[in-house]
Parts: sequence; C-alpha cells; structure tokens
Amino acid sequence: MDLNQLMPAIVTIAHQAGEKIMEVYTSADFSVEHKNDNSPLTAADMASHHHIVDALAALTPQYPVLSEENASELAFGGRSQWQTYWLVDPLDGTREFIKRNNEFSILIALVHEHKPVLGVVHAPALNQTWFASLGNGAYKQTNGEPFPISARHTANPLQVVGSKSHRDPAMPQFLKQVGAYEYSVMGSILKACMVADGSADIYPRLGPTSEWDTAAAQIIVEEAGGHFTRSDMQPMRYNTKESLLNPYFFVFGKDYRDWSQYLP
Repeated sequence: MDLNQLMPAIVTIAHQAGEKIMEVYTSADFSVEHKNDNSPLTAADMASHHHIVDALAALTPQYPVLSEENASELAFGGRSQWQTYWLVDPLDGTREFIKRNNEFSILIALVHEHKPVLGVVHAPALNQTWFASLGNGAYKQTNGEPFPISARHTANPLQVVGSKSHRDPAMPQFLKQVGAYEYSVMGSILKACMVADGSADIYPRLGPTSEWDTAAAQIIVEEAGGHFTRSDMQPMRYNTKESLLNPYFFVFGKDYRDWSQYLP
C-alpha cells in the first residue's frame, strides 16, 4: 500500500464529489429530508456518497467502504473482520450546507488496524483541501500547488474553536477552567483543520459525533504535529465496537497538555 501514490487519486475523488455537491448547493432550491435520528439529508449527501463509493470500489476493490449513508447496512459482525477499509462522510456539515454558509466538507479516510493512515478533507464552497498520509506530512491546497502545514505552539490567549450548529453542554464549564482564551466558531470538521494548519490552538468536542466525522481530520492533525485524543487523553480508535459513535475528544496543537483536567 503506497499511500503517497494513492493520495492524488483520493484528492481527485473528493474534488469530483465536491462538484456534485455544488451543483445542488447552487440550485435555486433543494429539498431536505430527515433520517431516523432526525439528522438532515439532501440530494447532495447522496450524490456525493454514490460517487465516492463507486470511485473507491473501482480504485481499490480490495478495501470495503463504510460511509455515513450505508453504515446501517453494515453489521459489526462483518466489519469487525476488516483490517483496512475506507471511512467516508460524503457531506460533513449538512446543517451548514442547508444554511448556505459554505462551511461543509467531504471526508475520506483510509483506516488500517483501527487507525487512520490517509485522510482528505475537502471544503468545496471554500475551495480548500487538506490532506495527509502516514509519514508523509500534512498539506493544504487553496489554489494551485499544495503547501505543507504545521500545527502551532499554544498561544496566549488560547485560541479555542467550537461548533457553529451544536452546543456542547460541558463547554462553558470547560472554558472557565482553561485561563485566558478567545472563542470562535466554525462548521463541520473544518475546526480540526484549523488546528492542523495553525489557525487555532484547540477544538474540544464535548458532544456526540460519529467515526466518519473524525478519521480523515485525525491523520491530518497528527501529520501536522498536533494531537487528536479522546477526552480521557487516550488514542482515538476506529471500528472496535458495534456503535459507530465517538467518545468526546480534544484536537490540539504541538504542545501536549492534559486537557481532561479542565472537564467538569
């Protein structure tokens, strides 16, 4: 498995999915349905899902694909046998998409032995892409050639980024404990990418997410020199249990710190 050789194809697949999403996004109107968990679903989610799943199956038929939109069809008994697989969120930030605020993204990760080893985050409305693979560094592409990115050392005041559409009940108590800080909001997993490229110090996520929400960004943050841990400071791992819900987590820069001490 040559991750460097695989990367350009995955970036291309993400960009192609982005084009399909933008066709819906720029249309005069689009319908919104709701799944069983009351999360929104649009034609853009499904167009992106079908394109990515089909493209990955053609590129790497040896690796199964777990997407947010097919997860209910894949029982743990079967997927627990997977050593390597694709983990995809075809449209992360559907609520931001519906609000037309541009802060949504496509997430594609390759997971090997419960850890992400390749990840692409593409924000089509912002024309920005972050990508990384194990041992090869992290990169950002806005226009033209990609350039290497690096997480930063902690600033003072602390630059904290949080969710635009989800309120984490524990966040106010956490922020009271961390000292001087400035707080900003961003949609989708783009918050983690801000930590990876040195635009923010920490993204604490003290609310529910799913495994497809984080894997792609995790390898980008880690290859940029940052940290992506559970809220108990243990490593994030994937496909280890029947539920695909994540534990709460912290995304932070180069300086290791036990952020769990500030939890209520």
